[in-house]
Amino acid sequence: MTISLTPKAAERVEKYLKHRGKGLGLRLGIKTTGCSGMAYTLEFVDNTLPEDQIFESHGIKIMVDPKSLIYIDGTELDFAKEGVNEGFKFNNPNVKAECGCGESFTV
Repeated sequence: MTISLTPKAAERVEKYLKHRGKGLGLRLGIKTTGCSGMAYTLEFVDNTLPEDQIFESHGIKIMVDPKSLIYIDGTELDFAKEGVNEGFKFNNPNVKAECGCGESFTV
């Protein structure tokens, strides 16, 4: 099982953590929502939880809860700029379909 970051995503996370002045890394997960059923959650974390699965990519720690991991195993997190928009992009090999607005997915 693995979760990884592209170099651009790792650079952006490192920048955010430095700006915050603290943080161990990034928590990646899913929640039930949207028209396709699931959506990604992403937050900066200061503490790990006992059940966390911890991955490291380009020097950044990524924490994932076991329930989310089965849906996002193999995901690569990228950071992209498209015109005036920028943000994290999830490259999840488990996704079978996404809703039209791109906010939720199904596996």
